[in-house]
Formats: sequence, structure tokens, C-alpha cells
Amino acid sequence: MPSQHEIVLPPSIRLSGDGILLREWVESDLPALVEVYDDPEIYRWTPVPSPFDVGAARKYLAKALEGREEGRRAAQLAITTDGGQARGEGILFHSAHDARDIELAYGVGSRHRRRGLASRAVKLMADYADRQLAARRVLLRIEAENAPSVAVAHATGFQLTDDDPITRESKGHQVTLLTWCYQGEGSAGS
Repeated sequence: MPSQHEIVLPPSIRLSGDGILLREWVESDLPALVEVYDDPEIYRWTPVPSPFDVGAARKYLAKALEGREEGRRAAQLAITTDGGQARGEGILFHSAHDARDIELAYGVGSRHRRRGLASRAVKLMADYADRQLAARRVLLRIEAENAPSVAVAHATGFQLTDDDPITRESKGHQVTLLTWCYQGEGSAGS
């Protein structure tokens, strides 16, 4: 049962604006999911396995769909331009440190980079978490060396906080993440 201040994600999320549409994943997205995640840069910065083949995509999608059905605290959304082909993924989830905070994560397939999809998806998700979910804080956790994600954070209204760095286990080693907080119009952090 959620705590009094915990944010409850709706059973389905569909967001659109600025030339993109974020929607729930469907079974027919398996080839696009492979294309997005079977990439050295995605592997470098995310916890997904490599190679990321159809079998890995099928497990990933099944886990995402099962989690949504069970009311887990994450929403994994396909990044599209028109509701069709997935070009990436945006994820909203509860912070492990404070259930009143929402963290965002994302990845865009190599063929679709440098078109502003990541920035537009992050901005859309951040505005949604800030305004519709009334998150106390909307956060990105980024490794300092991840220059593309740092650029997305700057471009979408996030500011580096003075929070202590977060250490997480990823693929058998520790990664250190810095916290960025959204400074949107309705944000408590602004």
C-alpha cells in the first residue's frame, strides 16, 4: 500500500507534445526495442544486457508489462514521433530515496539521435511528473562522464544539485551518479 505521500502512477500513460508521443510498449515493438538497446552507448550508460537480442527484448518487454499490470512504481514508455515506430524509451519511476520524488531515465536508438528526441521526451516526462503527478522533485541521476546526458539535463531545465552522489550497482561494478533536479514552472525545486 502506498504511503501517504507516495506518488501513484496511473495504469497507463500516454503523453504528447513538441512533435513526439510517448506511449506504453506493445508486443509489436520487439524489433524496435532491439534496435534501441542493442547499442554500445546504451550498454555503456544503462543496466541493459549486451547483446540485446530478440530474446532479451522479449524478457524486457514482459517484465515491463507485468510490472505495469501489477501496479509497480515504474512506467516504461516508447518514444515515438507519431505513436508508431519506437525510437527510444523514457522511464518514470519512484526514487528509492524518497517516494515523493520521481526519477527519469531514457535511451534513444543510434539511428534516431541528434534530432532532439531525448530532450523533448525528458521535458515532456518532467512536465508531466511535475504538474500532473505533483512530484516533490523530478530527478535525473547521471554519471559525470556521460556528456550527452549532461547536455540533455541542461537543455531541459534540470540543475545539478548538491545532493550527495548516489552509488548503484550496475553489471557487477559500482557507478556514481550525480543528481539533477528539474526546475519547471510548477516544480517545488524552482
